[in-house]
Amino acid sequence: MFTGIVEECGTITAKEELVDAARFTVRGLTVTGDAGFGDSIAVNGVCLTVTDLTDDGEFAVDVMAETLRRSSLAGLGVGATVNLERAMRADGRFGGHIVQGHVDGVGEITAISPAENWTVVRIAIPEGLRRYIVEKGSITVDGVSLTVSAVGAEWFEISLIPTTLAHTNLGQAQVGNPVNLEVEVIAKYVERLTSTAAQAGNE
Repeated sequence: MFTGIVEECGTITAKEELVDAARFTVRGLTVTGDAGFGDSIAVNGVCLTVTDLTDDGEFAVDVMAETLRRSSLAGLGVGATVNLERAMRADGRFGGHIVQGHVDGVGEITAISPAENWTVVRIAIPEGLRRYIVEKGSITVDGVSLTVSAVGAEWFEISLIPTTLAHTNLGQAQVGNPVNLEVEVIAKYVERLTSTAAQAGNE
């Protein structure tokens, strides 16, 4: 499990296309500081398993076809900047919200509006996710835990403070960029439980 508090921005240093998969090598000095084989690291919000480590701060991950189809990772190449977070320690602070690293859909940045002390980013909502996104609720965008500041019929907005812009790859975002989205898992469980209860009541 993760919290959506990005620890560092890493760089993809190699990408190998495999049959129905891809292997990425990522440079991240902080997240590899105590990483081991089999550990989980979120890359742009996608939970991936470390399959190899080097002594100079690089780690390798294998990404299966299902993950490539459901996330923006397929479009990333060598040199791309990615948000990195290690799995949460049991004794760590819960700084963001519950993040599983399971992408629910890919949104597209449709507008970026800089202000004096923050930047508002508007993102198109993928089909099927609208009901899970509420104003002042939490959402994960490329692995960053954020608060929804406004919601429309087909879009939502997030307001990014300078720290977020400086310490995540959202500071480099441009209109048209795809972003990985993960909605709050609690909302999905509540929906499932209520629909199951309603179905049982009709039987």
